[in-house]
Amino acid sequence: MTNLPFSELDNAFRNNDFPTIENDSRGIRFLKLRSMSRKAAMEEFCAQHNINLEGINSKKYFSHVFETDTITDAMINTFINQKYGEEREDRLTNQDYLVDQLNRLQNFDWSGSFGNSLEKNIVNNYVKKIKSYEQINEEIEGNLLNSLRGYTLNSWYNHWTSIIIEDLFKDHEIVLPTVGLVKKIDFFINDIPFDLKVTYFPEQLLKDKLRASDYGNELTKLKRICRQLEIYIPTDLKDKALKLHLHNVVSEDPRPEAREFISELKRQKRTIIEDAEDNPAELKKWFYENQGEARFDASNRFFLVLTDETDMSNSWKLKRNVVFLRDKINEHLNNFSMDMPSLETEFYWHKDQQTYNCKSDILFLKYSD
Repeated sequence: MTNLPFSELDNAFRNNDFPTIENDSRGIRFLKLRSMSRKAAMEEFCAQHNINLEGINSKKYFSHVFETDTITDAMINTFINQKYGEEREDRLTNQDYLVDQLNRLQNFDWSGSFGNSLEKNIVNNYVKKIKSYEQINEEIEGNLLNSLRGYTLNSWYNHWTSIIIEDLFKDHEIVLPTVGLVKKIDFFINDIPFDLKVTYFPEQLLKDKLRASDYGNELTKLKRICRQLEIYIPTDLKDKALKLHLHNVVSEDPRPEAREFISELKRQKRTIIEDAEDNPAELKKWFYENQGEARFDASNRFFLVLTDETDMSNSWKLKRNVVFLRDKINEHLNNFSMDMPSLETEFYWHKDQQTYNCKSDILFLKYSD
């Protein structure tokens, strides 16, 4: 292990070079203190341990505490848990109310995603394209309002369910929270920093696997069964929306052919997900290699993959099922070992043609009736 000075660890952090930090003898200490480096937190911590900050610029608190030999990991961990306990107490008081509110969302529909830039999409798709005052008002009251509502509600749902799920991890005894927001780290599991990613089984990978298994294309299959059963196929929907629509229609059809089709489709998907669960390295590598270019990084990640096996389109609802989530997360953490070889992850990033190494874990949460 290396023993780098604060300046080099800080430089590695700013350059997203987490392997350098983790391979340093004081790297985890650096990351823990980085999470509590805000002025108020540092002053409170130093007051508890009689560390004199007189004459030290607040911007230097972090490096000063980092280099103070009398500060132990146990002191840092205790303070972090203390601060988290204060925050958690308030959230616990409101958790039942919050979960009740989240359960009021009945449809998870982006209604035409705005992506990362709301203003850019409004300007490009409405402001610059529409010349008529009457038409732009109609769009505001119609498509734009529906899209804005869907975008806002789904973002609201994802934000608060993410906080709930993070807390379920942080409540476990082997997990150490972060005090403030620190990039690429949500918590430490046995002193391994992780960025939590709550997600679903990738649609593109599922599509590729279905094709590779000789099942074929799901949308093509749905159209075929609809024609066989003389079910109307609309022409005004894009492929993703059409696939969901036809799946719902066929699922509700009581005829034996429709029931058999849906049963076989579910079986095919379950087999693919079970194979991924048996060989998690492949899926973890897929997640890293198919991340968005703008947000690329090679930080340690904990992937929580949610699947409603009765209807995969309802997998989003599992994010608010606190009892189900808590039991499964605790079961996984109870058996967690930092020596697990499966944590070591290697992937190739095609944009810069480099191979990266990091640690990652994955937990499949599958719900079925």
